Amino acid sequence: MFGLGYTGLALAARCLAEGWQVAGTCRGDEKRRRLRAAGIDAHVFTRDAPLADADAALAGTTHLLSTVPPDEWGDPVLDAHAGHFTGLAGLRWAGVVSTTGVYGDRGGSWVDETSDLAPTGVRGRRRVQAEGTWFARASEGLPVHIFRAAGIYGPGRSPLDQLRTGAAHRIDKPGQVFSRIHVDDLVAVLAASMARPRPGAVYNVCDDEPASPAEVTAHAAALLGIAPPPLVPFADAELSDLARSFYADNKRVRNDRIKSELGVVLRYPDYRAGLASILAEESSGASS
Repeated sequence: MFGLGYTGLALAARCLAEGWQVAGTCRGDEKRRRLRAAGIDAHVFTRDAPLADADAALAGTTHLLSTVPPDEWGDPVLDAHAGHFTGLAGLRWAGVVSTTGVYGDRGGSWVDETSDLAPTGVRGRRRVQAEGTWFARASEGLPVHIFRAAGIYGPGRSPLDQLRTGAAHRIDKPGQVFSRIHVDDLVAVLAASMARPRPGAVYNVCDDEPASPAEVTAHAAALLGIAPPPLVPFADAELSDLARSFYADNKRVRNDRIKSELGVVLRYPDYRAGLASILAEESSGASS
C-alpha cells in the first residue's frame, strides 16, 4: 500500500486480521517504526525519497494499492516505480483511490462512472491526469482499478470531531449537496474488488444519500446534544481557499456499480447511520 494514511491503515487492519502479509509506505521514520511494531512492513516513500530497494520491498506482491494523491509534477508513485510494478509476475490487482471531484460541477445532477470528466479545479485536473497515467500502464499488463471516492469520514474524522474542536461550519448555499462514504464501506469496496478483480474497472464509492454539509453538521450536533453552528451565507463565510473550492462542485454520485458488480451491501447507506455508529463506538470504548 503506497500511502498508509486514514484509508490505507483501515484496509491494512482488515487485511492483517484476515492473515495477509501487509507492506506499505509512509512519509517519515517515526511512523515507519510504529507501523512495523504493528506488523506492517513499512517503508519511507516520498517523491524525493523513492523506495531504497524497490525490488526487495515489492517482491511477492499480489495486490497493490495507491492512495497517494498526484502533485504538480504528476503521480509520485508511478513516476518512481511504474517499471517495478509491471515487472511483478504475481500481481493480480492494482487499485488507485481517486476522487469524485473528477466529475466537476453538475449543478446538483447525477453522475455515474460513464459521465464525462470535467473537473473544476487544479486538484481535480491532477486526478484526471493521474487516472489516465495509471490506465496507460494497463497496456503493459498492470491490472488497474480506479476507485472514485466521495468525502471519506469515520472515527476520528467526522463532523462529530469538527464540532468538538470548534472547527465545524454551517454554510448556507441553497441546493448544494455532497456525497460521502464511511471509511469502513470504502474498505469493503476495496476488499470486494480485490477478491473479484476486473482490470480496467472504475467504481464510484459513495453512500446512497447525497446531502448538504449544513444538514449533516446539524444532525451531528443533535447527536451530541449541542446547538449547531449558525448558518452563514456562503458569500460571507470565512473559508480557506481549499475549503471554498469544495463548494465549487455540486453533484449527486451514483453507486450502483459497486453493488451490481462487486455485491457490496453498504453498512452505512447514509450519514445518519454512519454518525450513529461512530458515536456508539466511542461510547462503547469509553465504558470498557
